[in-house]
Amino acid sequence: MRLMAQKHPNFTKNGGVLLTMPTPVKIILGLIAVLALIVVCVLIGYNYRKKFSEREIGSAEEEAKRIINEAIKSGEAKKRETVFEAKEEIHKERNELEREIKERRSEMSKQERRLQQKEENLDRKNDSLEKKNETLRKKIADAEATQAEIETLKKSQLEMLEKISGYTTEEAKAMLVAQVESEVTHEMAMKVKELEERAKEEADATAREIIATAIQRCAADHTSEVTVSVVPLANDEMKGRIIGREGRNIRTFENLTGCDLIIDDTPEAITISSFDPVRREIARIALEKLISDGRIHPAHIEEMVAKAQREVNATIKAEGERATFETNIHGLHPEIIKLLGRMRYRTSYGQNVLNHSIEVAHISGLIAAELGVDVATAKRAGLLHDIGKSIDHEVEGSHVTIGAEIARKYKESNAVVHAIEAHHGDVEAKTVIACIVQAADTISAARPGARRENIENYVKRLEKLEEITNSFPGIANSYAIQAGREIRVMVDPEKVSEDTMIMLARDIAKKIEAELTYPGQIKVNVLRETKAVDYAK
Repeated sequence: MRLMAQKHPNFTKNGGVLLTMPTPVKIILGLIAVLALIVVCVLIGYNYRKKFSEREIGSAEEEAKRIINEAIKSGEAKKRETVFEAKEEIHKERNELEREIKERRSEMSKQERRLQQKEENLDRKNDSLEKKNETLRKKIADAEATQAEIETLKKSQLEMLEKISGYTTEEAKAMLVAQVESEVTHEMAMKVKELEERAKEEADATAREIIATAIQRCAADHTSEVTVSVVPLANDEMKGRIIGREGRNIRTFENLTGCDLIIDDTPEAITISSFDPVRREIARIALEKLISDGRIHPAHIEEMVAKAQREVNATIKAEGERATFETNIHGLHPEIIKLLGRMRYRTSYGQNVLNHSIEVAHISGLIAAELGVDVATAKRAGLLHDIGKSIDHEVEGSHVTIGAEIARKYKESNAVVHAIEAHHGDVEAKTVIACIVQAADTISAARPGARRENIENYVKRLEKLEEITNSFPGIANSYAIQAGREIRVMVDPEKVSEDTMIMLARDIAKKIEAELTYPGQIKVNVLRETKAVDYAK
């Protein structure tokens, strides 16, 4: 049908062919049909939706009722559960509160019991204290009574002891105090000694190290001084010329120089003997000049000896300047420099005093540098510590005292003066520099081969011999010669007559015997000479 309708447009649904109609009518009829169809459909749909809606509404109402019922049931169940839980919570909290209340009541009851026990204890203690106080009061009363008895007994015993011992109470107290002070002083002295020994032990290592360092850095050779000088001769014929006719030349030479000329079988040599190095040096220079010049007679000998003395004085000044230059010490007084130069011809136990002083200056400077003390002052004190030895045979007193006086005279510092005074322990060393100079002096003197005891004793004996001789009035000069076996005394002819010369020689010999110890015998040779000098112009 559909296919036919498609092929034949006039063919209707009812099986017939549509009548041929005009197109507008067809359109209108189509529209009416469509509208009618739409209306029918709308009506059918409305009825359907109404029924569906009614069913939906009914179903929704039923569902709503069901939900409401369920909600009511659920709410009631929740309510019951909430009420139950609330009841359980309330029950639990009530139990907890009851438990806490019980615990608090229990604790309070315990505290009450403890407080009650404390009160009971306090009551018992109060009772005990009252009993003890009562007992103490009784004991104090008894003690006071006993004390009174003791005082009475003590007083009687003291009176008895005073009668027996013969000492009063105050005297006995003073004795006991003195005894206690003595014991305490002894203990303090022992403690101080122990501390000093400990300090010395600890200081030994440091001191040895410092001294060893100083010695190592200042090594010096030593040659012991002798008391003779040898002058070579061109030939042995010169010996006769030196002796002169009837020995006048050698006698004049020995009188002027104070030295002993030894002319023996030694070929082409003459020995000059004297304990005084200055005299020996003057004699050596003068003799060499006489031998070189060839003119040997008393007047020329006197001239050469004077010239030799001037040369030695110049050498003394040069040696003093050399010492200051070598030790790098400046600002010394010119007289001190001369005195230093004179030490070139002085010996101490065979050790040259100037070389010893220079060495002490170097060692003192090294030790001062190690200890952080003023090096310049230490070296200055070391160089001048034996300055008194340059004139100690001319002035009374030890070389320490003389040296300190010289240092003060020429405005040396107090530290230097104190070091000179303390270097042999004559006064207590109060400064570090004084201790350093003491140590350096000992180090220099203690070096092996530095000193010889015999020579020093020998020189001191000869100096003492001259000192004894010069103590007599009218003595111009005196010289110990022949190794101390002869003392040659030259008197002032205006003060000593020929008659008194014999008594003077006897008095000198007696004083030497009384004050000096010596081997063998000593010849006292007193010389009195009157000279008349004039010049032809």
